[in-house]
Amino acid sequence: MSTSKYFDRICAVIAVLMIAVTAVFMNAESLGATSVMRSYAYEDTLFDTDTVHTIDIVIDDWDGFLETATQEEYVNCTVVIDGKAYKNVAIRAKGNTSLTNVAQYGNNRYSFKLEFDHYDDTNTYYGLDKLSLNNVIQDNTYMKDYLVYTLMRENGVDAPLCSFVYITVNGEDWGLYLAVEAIEDSFLSRTYGSSTDGELYKPDSMSMGGGKGMGGNVASSESGWGSSDVKLIYTDDEYSSYSNIFENAKTDLTDADKDRLIASLKTLNEGTDIESVVDVEEVIKYFVVHNFVCNFDSYTGSMIHNYYLYEEDGVLSMIPWDYNLAFGGFVGGSDATSLVNYPIDSPVSGGDTDSRPMIAWIFNNEEYLELYHQYFSEFIEEYFESGYVSELIDSTYEMIASYVESDPTKFCTYEEFEEGVAALKEFCELRAESVRGQIDGTIPSTSEAQSEDKSAFIDASDLSISDMGSMGNGGGPGGQGGPGGQGGQGGQDGNGGNPPTPPDGTDGNPPTPPGGSDGENPPTPPDGFNGNGDGSDDNDSNGFPGGNPPDMPNGGGESGDDNGFPGGGNFPGFGGQSASGNAGFNGQFPGGEFPGNGESGTSTGTFSTGTWILLGASLAALLAGLLIAFFYKKK
Repeated sequence: MSTSKYFDRICAVIAVLMIAVTAVFMNAESLGATSVMRSYAYEDTLFDTDTVHTIDIVIDDWDGFLETATQEEYVNCTVVIDGKAYKNVAIRAKGNTSLTNVAQYGNNRYSFKLEFDHYDDTNTYYGLDKLSLNNVIQDNTYMKDYLVYTLMRENGVDAPLCSFVYITVNGEDWGLYLAVEAIEDSFLSRTYGSSTDGELYKPDSMSMGGGKGMGGNVASSESGWGSSDVKLIYTDDEYSSYSNIFENAKTDLTDADKDRLIASLKTLNEGTDIESVVDVEEVIKYFVVHNFVCNFDSYTGSMIHNYYLYEEDGVLSMIPWDYNLAFGGFVGGSDATSLVNYPIDSPVSGGDTDSRPMIAWIFNNEEYLELYHQYFSEFIEEYFESGYVSELIDSTYEMIASYVESDPTKFCTYEEFEEGVAALKEFCELRAESVRGQIDGTIPSTSEAQSEDKSAFIDASDLSISDMGSMGNGGGPGGQGGPGGQGGQGGQDGNGGNPPTPPDGTDGNPPTPPGGSDGENPPTPPDGFNGNGDGSDDNDSNGFPGGNPPDMPNGGGESGDDNGFPGGGNFPGFGGQSASGNAGFNGQFPGGEFPGNGESGTSTGTFSTGTWILLGASLAALLAGLLIAFFYKKK
């Protein structure tokens, strides 16, 4: 026992010091120490893009589920993902007009949403809380969403992860879908950190179909359909003026959050001090990709939706969503030459650029416009002139072709799929050539200039935009076939011929699980590029209330009127269920063992220098305390 009269005081000081250092370390992130790399297990499992994954939906009454699909009610099921089963998962059909379209086309191939945490908030798939399964309606290529999300991420934009999955239902073939990470809690944690204070919104006033009515303050005008708030126009400081934003929030809001967003919108609309309210680099890169792929079912289109808005500390950024009608699909019967040469400096259809404040600031400032052109030039060079996108399309085709061929519910024939992929590849090549010319000044880059001179246009007269899929096509050879379906051709090629040959080695059974694909791996990205609510993804409206896409104005591309579709012309007027037990569980699960729910999804990674300094200081203080205590004890 130490006889020093200061021993107790020294120990007390050390204890207080240790508590203080520990408190600092525990709050390191809020004090400026940040994690520089986060990795979630689901990134490398389901979202491994080198293979086609498998999902088996095990459910008691599939027929009953399909009959009530348009009600968007959750039912209990078990899902087996790549051989591992997860019980007590909620599933419902999802979509907006796509729900109505599927029903109208007489096809049960709905998009689905899986919620792992619906019945038990501790349940996840390797940390993933919610998953969208997209039915690739109106996309004969099967890869529009996949290609755009890939390009967005590679170009430095926060975008959802995605991969191809072959779905079976109770062991029977259902079809090839695209699995997409839902823009919800898991996405926010993976992208912005687990302690993010940011707010997430999905502004929309054009909700149609699926039992959801039109949003408030919606109106048609020369600047497009939709309310002023979804255009991100500042009106006043009243919360009610932004109902289509706040009512579509995906995070819990306080009045302070609403005030902060309104203040940011005011600054954005004033066009001053943009860098204080916009993530300049990321938003410009978002619009570079977005404007390349000609998606008019979006913020820059006449419908003004299909985007997420993220706000943190008053700074705004855009998150991409729903690109199945990209590459001109929204106006699929249109003049391909006009679309290929669509002006990159007049990107808004159904209105002028100033009617979309989130993009207007780029074109109202020479410095930002120059940066936009710089990023666009780098994008074209790194991804198109390098051959990257061409190789990506080829390798994706090789990977999914056999699955498309054996897909019993597909919306198109296999031959139409092949034609669609070829058209997509040609569109990208011609579009890149035109954009390069617009950046270099050899091709006009505004609608006004293009209306005066089309002599340098890249000729795309041999390209059929509708080959890639468009607003007008959705039903297909699958009919209402598939498990629990009602007849249909069950995957025949639509011409009365024999069913397509299944993937090698399957003998008619579901395709080979992951690892069995003989397709090439996607090409390596170019150097220098980085690789709450009950309906966060339900406003993926693909068109008009009438269900019919507008035709391009006659002689599309000849008018300089910004109040229309590509090339000019005016926009036409518009004349959860509770559950108990495990559905379908009979003690066995196809493809593998039952691992239990709540698969660990804890992020891992390396820490910044500040974090290591704090950790080192804490350990040093602890060691010093132990040595001092030991020294006095010996005395």
